[in-house]
Amino acid sequence: MLKGKRILLGVTGGIAAYKSAFLVRLLIKAGAEVKVVMTPAAHQFITPLTLATLSKNPVATQFTNGENGEWNNHIDLGLWGDLMVIAPASANTLSKLAEGRSDNLLVAVFLSARCPVLVAPAMDLDMYSNKATQINLVRIQQNGVKIIPPGTGELASGLSGEGRMAEPEEILKFIEATFTNASRLSSKKILVTAGPTYEAIDPVRFIGNHSSGKMGFELAEALAERGADVVLVSGPVSLQTKNPRIERKDVVSAQEMFECCMEIFPTCHAAILSAAVADFRPKNVADSKIKKGASGINEISLEETPDILASLGKLKSKKQILAGFALETNNEIANAKTKLESKNLDFIVLNSLKDFGAGFGTDTNKISILTNEGKTINFELKSKSAVANDIADHLVTISPNEA
Repeated sequence: MLKGKRILLGVTGGIAAYKSAFLVRLLIKAGAEVKVVMTPAAHQFITPLTLATLSKNPVATQFTNGENGEWNNHIDLGLWGDLMVIAPASANTLSKLAEGRSDNLLVAVFLSARCPVLVAPAMDLDMYSNKATQINLVRIQQNGVKIIPPGTGELASGLSGEGRMAEPEEILKFIEATFTNASRLSSKKILVTAGPTYEAIDPVRFIGNHSSGKMGFELAEALAERGADVVLVSGPVSLQTKNPRIERKDVVSAQEMFECCMEIFPTCHAAILSAAVADFRPKNVADSKIKKGASGINEISLEETPDILASLGKLKSKKQILAGFALETNNEIANAKTKLESKNLDFIVLNSLKDFGAGFGTDTNKISILTNEGKTINFELKSKSAVANDIADHLVTISPNEA
């Protein structure tokens, strides 16, 4: 699983830094390529020479190497890695990660990294349980960082409790699981919908909503990062895709989105519909712009748009996975369960407009995943990028190895 994978290992100042040497050996033995970035404080606990010898690569600590002025390019390092692991991660470094500081090479590499990041905290039990540390852990998780839980036992202080860094063998399992999840959707075709739909009143005006499309676009990126071939059907938004595995199809109306999804879904392993599709559209669309004072403009007769999710639910085979979103304002759980069952979904992503930071036009979201097995999985408020990773991870857990 790790053969040829490029691992960036960040080592910070703490007694647990000695375990980093064992972790490097395990990674090299598993076939990974390893580059180590250390904080200056880490030198007090383990030498760069030790980690350079074990990793078979120079260790980077400063932005420049001594008097020769050679630059350790943090951007290149961030782009090089398939995965970044910070082990041990001290309380000081956690605060820097949470605040977005870049006053040393390691945290600058972290800010430049496009790959997934795992963090293994290591500190005394009181430091770990301190509210400030816990807030910092929540913040970095909201930005998509995965935490490798610390162990419980004897600490360097002589006290016993939670805070000791996970053992290298445990960290290796987390690393392997990360790549396993990243490949479980390899070559799976997944349909994602995003954004609003616009339902024309006349050539100028329309009925629509405030959806920005951010959630659906982040979800498409998260699935593509896991190896999926994503078909993104998007309503009118200004967002752009990044991953070449994403094929984008732009539509405007609910009818256009319906026709596109009905054509694509039969060839898909899964579909996750996050678009905010208009429920109604004008029965009659004027051929020209309606002027003020025009006869009959006080009333617009509406009709229902096609129910895309329900239609796909009727088409769904036993080998396909179908999921939708429920944005609710009241009776949230009951309404989401009704939608889950009536539309033949495998799971539904619930978010409530009552929750601060959730809904349209924000960079954050707070969700619960309700499954067709009766389970409810609740998540904290996170960035939409982190929420997308949670949804993608859930899809991985219920996806068979073969579609």
